[in-house]
Amino acid sequence: MSPAVVPPVGARIRRARTARGMSLRALAREIGVSASLVSQIETGKSQPSVSTLYAITTALSIPVESLFDADPGEGAVPAPVAAVGERRPAPVGTPPGTAPPGTAPPGTALPGTVAPDTVLHALAAFAADPGRRIGPLVKGGEREVLELDSGVVWERLGRVPGVDVDFLLVTYRPGGASSGTGGLMRHSGTEYGYLTSGELVLTLGFDEYVIRPGDAVSFESTTPHRYRNDGSEPAVGVWFVFSMP
Repeated sequence: MSPAVVPPVGARIRRARTARGMSLRALAREIGVSASLVSQIETGKSQPSVSTLYAITTALSIPVESLFDADPGEGAVPAPVAAVGERRPAPVGTPPGTAPPGTAPPGTALPGTVAPDTVLHALAAFAADPGRRIGPLVKGGEREVLELDSGVVWERLGRVPGVDVDFLLVTYRPGGASSGTGGLMRHSGTEYGYLTSGELVLTLGFDEYVIRPGDAVSFESTTPHRYRNDGSEPAVGVWFVFSMP
């Protein structure tokens, strides 16, 4: 079976942008790229890199998780991520005294909230569809696949509603990198990775590490970092990012 290819990312970005009344040029200025690049991404002529995708979704206050989901319907827009300390209204029918999705008891942090100076991780917030489950069994030919620029492919391995965990099979093709410009990125969460084949170079702060099959990495994702594949074969591994509520 062929993997389940995710519907066009650009159309979803365009819907989110127009719903917020932001012009294409304003979004381009916000993330520091050309309006032409944003236009190409929205029309499907170009795919964003990992770092550009982080920047776009942060500017639009949406989780990249929503870009994986099945087509939400014409005109539907992914739900915005809660601002720092913000509580979402309880759904109709929520029993009194019950904390609805996206809320927490007084004195505790809210799931899906981030410090204003961090970049949202691609799958760290599940506000778009808090009840959607991926699994418990996800067969190899049924994974949802998101193709990004710079030779990076994400495949969803599973998801349990209410748990802020990113569980991905990640492939960096030869020459692939998380940023085509060489810039470093950061986002919320704690990142764990295990490489099964190929070779990756991880730039983490001022340090650089070569990751080979059987090697594992773990670090706070707020540390500026970047992955790249300088080899001649794809680098494939399982990545797991946990975001504390």
